[in-house]
Amino acid sequence: MQIDLIAVGKRMPTWIESGFKEYAKRLPKSINFKLIEINPAIRSKNNSADNYKQKEEENIKATLSPDSLIIALDEHGKSVNSQSLANQLQIWNDENRHISLIIGGADGLSETIKNKANQLWSLSEMTLPHGLARVMIVEQIYRAWTITQNHPYHRE
Repeated sequence: MQIDLIAVGKRMPTWIESGFKEYAKRLPKSINFKLIEINPAIRSKNNSADNYKQKEEENIKATLSPDSLIIALDEHGKSVNSQSLANQLQIWNDENRHISLIIGGADGLSETIKNKANQLWSLSEMTLPHGLARVMIVEQIYRAWTITQNHPYHRE
């Protein structure tokens, strides 16, 4: 199984990189997990949020594998709990799926990307820093894997 985390933004704070790396290294070799960082659009006074999202959209689309299942993170997406993610992870693993999880930039994702996505997920009803979303995603994938393995990391 291949999981790509496509995230707009670079130069994360040390604590974000440290947390991300900690959970990424815990993942088993059967989960080929890759972070793909997208340069955010350059901000200026004469541009709009839609223009920034459009520029980031082009770079996001360039990283997507044609056969991947696309999951976009959006504040209006569906909430997914750890157990249902574990069930989904097991199915993806059994089917050897290629998954692309997308975290947008400061202005979010373009409507085109959200419409192209097979699923829209929300990590929280609260607004989260994009770097923290990276850590949360990789931790939840690790947690889901531990659930499928009956590992004691996850407790009900």
